[in-house]
Amino acid sequence: MSAALPLRDVHLPPAPGLWPPAPGWWLLAAGLLLLLAVPLWLQWRRRRRQRAWLRRFDADLQAAGDGPARLAALVILLRRAARQQRPGSELLQGDAWLQALDPKGELAPAQRALLHEGAYQPRIDTGQLAALERWAAKRYLALLQERG
Repeated sequence: MSAALPLRDVHLPPAPGLWPPAPGWWLLAAGLLLLLAVPLWLQWRRRRRQRAWLRRFDADLQAAGDGPARLAALVILLRRAARQQRPGSELLQGDAWLQALDPKGELAPAQRALLHEGAYQPRIDTGQLAALERWAAKRYLALLQERG
C-alpha cells in the first residue's frame, strides 16, 4: 500500500448512554418495586380487615344497648372470636373461659369479675364497662388475627 493514500485513523463508536437502561436493569427495578409493594399491600389489606371487624364489633355493641345487655353482647362477640381461633373454646365456663380469653393475665381482677358475673347484675358501672370494652376490642382483634 502506498503511503500517499489519505487514510484516517480508526474511529471508535461513542460510549453507550445511560438512558434507556438495559433490560436487566428494568427487571431489577420491577423486582424491587414488587418487593416493596407486596408487604405494603398486605398491610393495607390487614388494616382494612381490622377496620371492618371493629365496625362490626362497635355496631353489635351499639345495638345491644346499655348495662348488662351491652356486657352480654360483649361476651358473645368474644366467644365468637374465640371460636374462630380455636373451635370448642366458646364452650368453656368460669375460670377456664377467663383463662382462655386472657392467657397473659392482662385483665384487672375487677374487670375479670365484671366479665364473669356482670351479666347477672342489675346495674353495671359505666366506667368499668368502658375500660372492659377497650380491652375487649383489642382482644377481639387479636383473636381474629391469630385465626389468620
